[in-house]
Amino acid sequence: MIELRGLTKRYRARLAVDRLTVTVEPGRVTGFLGPNGSGKTTTMRCILGLARPTAGTATVLGRAYRDLAHPVREVGALVDPRARHPGRTAHAHLLTLARSNALPPHRVDDVVELVGLAPVAHERVRGFSLGMAQRLGIAGALLGDPEVLLLDEPVNGLDPEGIRWVRGLLRDLADEGRTVLVSSHLMSEMQDTADHLVVLGRGRLLADVPMAELLGAYAAVRVRSPQAPLLASAVQRAGGHVELEIDGALRIDGLAAADVGDLAHEIGVRLHELSPVAGSLEEAYLALTGDDVEYRAVAP
Repeated sequence: MIELRGLTKRYRARLAVDRLTVTVEPGRVTGFLGPNGSGKTTTMRCILGLARPTAGTATVLGRAYRDLAHPVREVGALVDPRARHPGRTAHAHLLTLARSNALPPHRVDDVVELVGLAPVAHERVRGFSLGMAQRLGIAGALLGDPEVLLLDEPVNGLDPEGIRWVRGLLRDLADEGRTVLVSSHLMSEMQDTADHLVVLGRGRLLADVPMAELLGAYAAVRVRSPQAPLLASAVQRAGGHVELEIDGALRIDGLAAADVGDLAHEIGVRLHELSPVAGSLEEAYLALTGDDVEYRAVAP
């Protein structure tokens, strides 16, 4: 479990994280979203003891990271995939991490095989692609078989097969009861992976909600009818919101499909299509973040 209580981080005039209170529960994948500069990476750095909070607390498994007896065995993290010596091989890099944390050498072979780097394990990492570097970073995060995982943009640079592999890995880790916090800018991938979402904007909490609940709030109904204007007026009177789509269909928010069907029957409108439309994470995310997609968080 990860607990943030009033977490605040200020860099001189810039307020990066603003009184953030969140609990990241075990047994599920928690997606960590927000525009560039929203405070996601700063929050992760505070959790990992790489940045000192200005106020508030960040604890992992009930303790500050610096107070953990065996940090690598309890918390695995990927914050910067470039954090390795370019002259070392992947195997040597991981072996150094293992020895410095009193981990058995066989764990290196285990994670190298798990992340798919066995064919290049003895090549120098300076020649690794971004995708290979990401796999190496994930291997390092898994080296201590930790209970808590924090991964910052782990699919960045991966091909479709690699992205699907990461998705399966995260699901497996959560199903084992581990705490998994992962950030990503790929909305469609996060929608397929995360069970729960934490969304930041200007360093503040915008949403802390189950994925299904958030998407349900942005579900809609698609309708086609030769009497569309008549139906649209009736829907608006009933409290729904109507938008005309490019093919002439109506997109209706605020009413369920059954309600729209009953309303059409009551006013004698023929329907050629009546179908529910699932909400998308991209739509929900843009609605939450509004015009703040490209801001820089500045203190008032």
